[in-house]
Amino acid sequence: MKNKEIISAVVGSTFFAIPYLGLSITLAPALAIGAAAFGASELVLSGVKTKELLKDTNRSLYLKITKARKQNKEILSLIPKVESAETKKNLKEIHDTVEKILLTVESNPKKANKIDNFFEYYLPVLIKIVNKYDEVENQKLVSSEGKDFMIKADKMISDTNNAFETILSNLYQNDIIDADADMKVYNLMLKADGIVDDNLIMKGSDQSEE
Repeated sequence: MKNKEIISAVVGSTFFAIPYLGLSITLAPALAIGAAAFGASELVLSGVKTKELLKDTNRSLYLKITKARKQNKEILSLIPKVESAETKKNLKEIHDTVEKILLTVESNPKKANKIDNFFEYYLPVLIKIVNKYDEVENQKLVSSEGKDFMIKADKMISDTNNAFETILSNLYQNDIIDADADMKVYNLMLKADGIVDDNLIMKGSDQSEE
């Protein structure tokens, strides 16, 4: 048994034993708690394993992702400082999308080749603009230049939100096309075997209901 599985098993057993033996909770709920703890432990340890594997096999990408995560934390830290509710919302969505992009690339490093500009330009410049946005907003600058900058920055942050969602979508484009093709073949085979009709209704269901 691998170390990850041993640790998960220990966590699951502990979370089962404490409610069942220590708190006198009945067997079924205690088993459910233990299973949930086991599953959560597996997910966490899988993420750690993926990061460690990437660190050993693709150090350059590992460093890019590490830097990007620090930048994403900076975005998160700036959200409470922003006064505009709409810009707060856009920054929160950007933060969530960035994390999804990083997780996707982390689990499939080949996808990183498609988003060099995301790491090298888009994310660093966004951080720079958001920091300047916070600075100008805090200074309450009322000059035409200050107001003009805030308007442009608000729009840039909104556009970035949409752009990052597009980047994430593009990472899955080929996967979606492949899955769609699989579903079409799957459906054709079901029809060929007489299991479903054009509306995906099981043949013989009418008879079974009589």
